[in-house]
Amino acid sequence: METMTRADGQMDVAVKNPMRVQPGVARMRELTPAQRRAVMFAQQQVLKAQAAKKARDERAAARERMWQDEEAGYAKSRPAAVQNVAAESEAHDVSLREAIGHVLRDLRTRDRRTLREVSEKAGVSLGYLSEVERGQKEASSELLSSIADSLGVSTAQMLRMVADYLDSVNER
Repeated sequence: METMTRADGQMDVAVKNPMRVQPGVARMRELTPAQRRAVMFAQQQVLKAQAAKKARDERAAARERMWQDEEAGYAKSRPAAVQNVAAESEAHDVSLREAIGHVLRDLRTRDRRTLREVSEKAGVSLGYLSEVERGQKEASSELLSSIADSLGVSTAQMLRMVADYLDSVNER
């Protein structure tokens, strides 16, 4: 609070009780208990959102490192999933449609994701995605690109995996 006194034609301003307030504290004192709870809740929500974003970024970075490592070692050996399935499908000839479906399902299950999660992210109906994975439907290039993106791989990477899978099946 300031008081003003007049002495000999001059104005003197004196400060009474200067308050030392830490930033943010004064505003909290002016709030009602309900408003304080709302502020605290909003702050918690911001912290949760920041933590979720950090976790999402870390997962994306880990996935990118995994793909870079896989591409670096790709020329040396085939992915284990391709080798395992090649032994299973020894008996019959595999079509391109079946190979694409197999690779898409393998990518999805490796990340432990459900059909629903991938279909929502890719903008494809759950039933159609299931049919593509089973090799019953042939997906367009735009649709395959959208599904690959939702699985966290590029279309080129996905097609390389399909080609390797077909090579491994045909060698048997």
